[in-house]
Amino acid sequence: MIRRKLFLALLSLLVAWFFVFGSLGQGIAWGVGEKKDCSTLSGEELKEILRKLNATDAKVLNIADSPLKGYCEVAIDHRGRIVVFYLDLDNKYLIFGNLVEIATMSNKTVEAERKIEDKRRIDVSKVPLANALVLGTEGAAKKVVVFTDPDCPYCAQLHKTMKEIVVKRKDIAFYIKFLPLEMHKDAYWKARSIVCSRSIQMLEDNFDHKEISKKDCATDEIEKSVRLAQSLGIGGTPSLILPDGRLKVGALAEGELLDLIDGKK
Repeated sequence: MIRRKLFLALLSLLVAWFFVFGSLGQGIAWGVGEKKDCSTLSGEELKEILRKLNATDAKVLNIADSPLKGYCEVAIDHRGRIVVFYLDLDNKYLIFGNLVEIATMSNKTVEAERKIEDKRRIDVSKVPLANALVLGTEGAAKKVVVFTDPDCPYCAQLHKTMKEIVVKRKDIAFYIKFLPLEMHKDAYWKARSIVCSRSIQMLEDNFDHKEISKKDCATDEIEKSVRLAQSLGIGGTPSLILPDGRLKVGALAEGELLDLIDGKK
């Protein structure tokens, strides 16, 4: 009987030790190596990473678990362009590029970008169009606002696509505003000259690498356009505001652009 009581007493002590020290040990483990997930990724950590990427002006749009185990999916707005990258939970490794699911061959990076783009809408009614240059039939049912730079090669590429579209589609018009980038030293005076001349042809001559003459006039249209772009979070060219308010950055192929304008994509 004594042995049984002693055994039960020892067993009680062991159970008590397990609950006290076991849970304490677990608490110590969590304190030292706190469990990390994507929700614990701090703004300061991301700021430091963006600094190293020379993208201090980028805005963090979304942080989520990625399909890649141990990595977070981070979406940023860098000068109007949505960029998605993958960051490991210890902030040691960063992956840029397309993440493709082999089973479906679906591009998870592009899917993430499109989800964010679809959520980000601009109130088109608040974009002044009165002084924009118009490519196509003015008053067309489907209006696309384009921010362009005279010395941007991708803008020249997009402009050719726009010209092809308005020949085929009379219900589409492109309203052109200027966003001369600081990296292009001649872009401002060229944009100003084109605005003062009110000439689409002058813009097209410039895109075709023909010399255009300098012209000046009393206008603050370029400055207003730059401020408007900044207020809309647009910092790169070419940037397009679609009829439904979605923002797209970069030169697009004709088929893709038409699908976006028509709301098929």
